[in-house]
Amino acid sequence: MNISTLLLSIFTIVQFNCENLFDCQHDSLKQDYEFMPAGARHWTASRYWKKLTDVGQTILSCQSDSNVLHFPDLVVLCEVENDTVMRDLTKRSVLRGARYQYIMTDSPDRRGIDVAILYSPSTFKLLHHTSINVPMPENIRPTRDVIYACGMLASDDTLHVFALHAPSRSGGERATRELRLRVARRIGESIDSIRQISPNAHIVVTGDFNAYHNNPSMKLYGQKNLVNISEKAKGMNMAEGTYKYQGIWKSLDHIFTTPSLVEKLTQVYINDSYFLLEEDEKYGGKQPFRTFYGYTYKGGVSDHLPLVATFKF
Repeated sequence: MNISTLLLSIFTIVQFNCENLFDCQHDSLKQDYEFMPAGARHWTASRYWKKLTDVGQTILSCQSDSNVLHFPDLVVLCEVENDTVMRDLTKRSVLRGARYQYIMTDSPDRRGIDVAILYSPSTFKLLHHTSINVPMPENIRPTRDVIYACGMLASDDTLHVFALHAPSRSGGERATRELRLRVARRIGESIDSIRQISPNAHIVVTGDFNAYHNNPSMKLYGQKNLVNISEKAKGMNMAEGTYKYQGIWKSLDHIFTTPSLVEKLTQVYINDSYFLLEEDEKYGGKQPFRTFYGYTYKGGVSDHLPLVATFKF
């Protein structure tokens, strides 16, 4: 098999919550004051550009396990603020040589947190994309939109991708459960619509679900005949999940696919490269090297680790 054939047969998807990738400018429509130089987090230009470099290096480190240099084909990013951030990341950071293009939501989230998809136009020809709003109950703050993208792969397969950042667990899992169930139901409706036209469609649902694999919202995706291919994913070094809470590794980030894609899966793992980890001084072992602990600047990459899935078409 020559190199060009190998590259065409491999398709890598990355899911990464990059923890508050904000610029340093105030958006008059958003509550982003804490991420300004004079704000509570003292978010300066130097910290912003360091963050962009760190996120870019993280994405570049999520390569397939082949001997051929192959950057991820599609990257889902949670907690990105706006077009400025995404342009800087794709055009002015260490990622600029990868020639990624991007799409993103413009959600009603009050802080300005959005979801984005980076894609390589040479391996994912974008055909259509849209944002899917998920209405919340009265007196509940709006959540992030879900982004849907449909594209053609180099193998001529069509891929449908849903990227989400579900409502947080703040206030307790049970108290906020219905909010995440609403997101799952809304995505399920969209999946039903796709299958009415293409019953055997290749579908991926990925993002920060703010739920562990056995939580109720996760079961709804299973009822749509989707498989959580990342349920047992582990890191090469220490990580047993994408997130560590009170000394226990668990995963809030997941990748669901249709069974047709499970057949093409070659690997799925958590990228726990050493530069993404730090010592867990309280509970022992390692933990994600986060940017902030509360409002204290730590200088790390994120409080989440990336998920990486590779398929062969």
